[in-house]
Amino acid sequence: MRAVIQRVTEASVTVAGEVVSQIENGLLILLGIEDSDTQQDIEWLSRKTVHLRIFNDADGIMNKSLLDIGGNVIVVSQFTLHASTKKGNRPSYIKAAKPDTAVPLYEAFKRQLETDLGRKVGAGIFGADMKVALLNDGPVTIIVDTKNKE
Repeated sequence: MRAVIQRVTEASVTVAGEVVSQIENGLLILLGIEDSDTQQDIEWLSRKTVHLRIFNDADGIMNKSLLDIGGNVIVVSQFTLHASTKKGNRPSYIKAAKPDTAVPLYEAFKRQLETDLGRKVGAGIFGADMKVALLNDGPVTIIVDTKNKE
């Protein structure tokens, strides 16, 4: 699982002209799923996400987590995070999980986040043509890969 985690002051997802998710002050997570992802990847990534200390404390130092600030989350599935650009100019998405694998893992990740966070998590619509808007705060953008836990 690969995630691009962005600290935002606001974010929204629109599908066919209708806002399907909207938050203030929290994280927008773009989530890429591959065939080899497991429940362990889901649990690790969720815990890592809610405990990342990337929000400012009273001194302006990134020392608070999503849990500490009571922040919100939107998760958007994005298979293009597993693009391979090794050959040619057209990316290959061979490592990205097909929908029959990706959808259950995406939904399980969202549920795990809700459990770890203790509140509802917003989401995009899997496979839809989505318009994602955000105001990145900082900017703070963290890339996390469960296969390369750095």
